[in-house]
Amino acid sequence: MSEHIHIRREGPAGRITLTRPKALNALSYEMAMAVDAALNDWAGDPGVAFVMMDAEGEKAFCAGGDIQTLYDKGRAGDFDYGRTFWRDEYRMNARLAEYRKPIVAFLQGFVMGGGVGLGCHASHRIVGDSTRIAMPECGIGLVPDVGGSLLLARAPGRLGEYLGLTTDRMGGADAIRAGFADTYIPEEGWEALKTALVETGDLSAIQTAAIIAPEVALAERQDRIDAIFGQPDLPTIVAALEADGSDFALSALKALRRNSPISMAATLELLAELRRSAAGIREALRLEYRFTARAMEHGDFLEGIRAQIIDRDRNPQWKHRLESLRPEAEAMLAPLGQDELAF
Repeated sequence: MSEHIHIRREGPAGRITLTRPKALNALSYEMAMAVDAALNDWAGDPGVAFVMMDAEGEKAFCAGGDIQTLYDKGRAGDFDYGRTFWRDEYRMNARLAEYRKPIVAFLQGFVMGGGVGLGCHASHRIVGDSTRIAMPECGIGLVPDVGGSLLLARAPGRLGEYLGLTTDRMGGADAIRAGFADTYIPEEGWEALKTALVETGDLSAIQTAAIIAPEVALAERQDRIDAIFGQPDLPTIVAALEADGSDFALSALKALRRNSPISMAATLELLAELRRSAAGIREALRLEYRFTARAMEHGDFLEGIRAQIIDRDRNPQWKHRLESLRPEAEAMLAPLGQDELAF
């Protein structure tokens, strides 16, 4: 059991609480494995009617994975540590997405990367005014992973491409529109709702407490997003943004010029493949793992972490430029043979 997570039984609920608020509840390998073990134990326990996930602190449910160790191991040439981390985390993500009992997740503050994999595959995803959900992986040399690629592929129109490439943050209402959340409930009522759920086991209390989310910014931009981010490749998307010239387009263009070109090109390939195949969570995770398994050794991950987290100079020296990268992206997503992710 990790010291940064509290797992227990309360009435009919199996409860999982992240207890690392000073680190924005960043998800370590040990925390992820504790979640996986608890879900496995409760799956066959008739005394557990549903699972409830939440986190301490107001700033974040979970702002992502704990990548400091990943960086240190990668810099030392230990690429297998990262492969093990991602492989086992992705298996936990699949267990969450396929769980046969309801899972209620309270998603306050930052919910990013690994936090999306933890909270956004739940059956009942609750957001509030503080919620900020994002898939920031292209900014650190990865692709949207932890099953986030599947959520992006299923988002309306081309919101998936927009959110994946720009790493833009969604408020609660936008997260509901994009399919990352289900229900908006004012956060001042969350503790009372948790108590009611534990005491009664009646999940209908969630809908009783729900209100209409106050605003949906993405809805106003849907047509423009679809037109621009529906282009077939990264250079054409860049050209469309340049031609548009609006404040929205210029902001998106700035993000694309900041993020890893190979990651963005691979993200486009990944989302296109998931749509073509109408894939489920396991196939999405397999495709993601093909990229992440190579990301330290052959991609931009270590440089992305250096620039964003370690040195914080915000000046990554990516391996590629914003040009046609389809062959390189396809190589990063090529089958891994005997090293393919298995469940």
